[in-house]
Amino acid sequence: MSQAKVIIADDHPLFRTALKQAIVECIDDAGTLEADNFSELLTAVEATPSLEIVFLDLHMPGNDGFTGLTQLQNHYPDLVVIMVSSDDNDETMQKAINFGAAAFIPKSADLSTIATAIDTVLAGDIWLPEIIERDGDKQEALANQRLAKQLTQLTPQQYIVLTQIAGGQLNKQIAYDLNIKETTVKKHVSAILEKLQVNNRTLAGLAYQQLMLAPKENIAHTL
Repeated sequence: MSQAKVIIADDHPLFRTALKQAIVECIDDAGTLEADNFSELLTAVEATPSLEIVFLDLHMPGNDGFTGLTQLQNHYPDLVVIMVSSDDNDETMQKAINFGAAAFIPKSADLSTIATAIDTVLAGDIWLPEIIERDGDKQEALANQRLAKQLTQLTPQQYIVLTQIAGGQLNKQIAYDLNIKETTVKKHVSAILEKLQVNNRTLAGLAYQQLMLAPKENIAHTL
């Protein structure tokens, strides 16, 4: 178990089974693990240093849009993340790549397509379905890529503080939740604003909300 190279994080057992079948064909001695929520995934990743590839469901419990992807990149930068979902519109698939995923595999894909995607990623390339319209908003794509890069520059604790800012938590509440001093939280917030190149915590929270597929419209009122 400690030598597992791949973990499938998806709350649909049938799709996990299909993925495992494709992985066995593509990766020698993969030693596949499974998780059906994001918290379980983080626990498994922490306990299994040999993991190399994560298959991450876009809508799995505990994962809101691309928040899980960027958290994995922040905490475990050496992991390769492949997004999977039945929510496979062109914009969502392209966003996954912009935010740092190595591939986006629609859940409607057949075994040979999944295998092709895995082989492409193993070769060091990015994979998306051929049907995707790739002439999207270039400016938005660059903005997403910049945000993803900025998020990787945060320390793991700063990343967690940012998620709580985005949830409308005050410094005192964050300090209590993380069991740290309020002055430490303030230092983290200052560092977050600097790294995200924004002037206040509301804008920092809004930046994080861009990772979610359905941004909360009332965030400005909760910060």
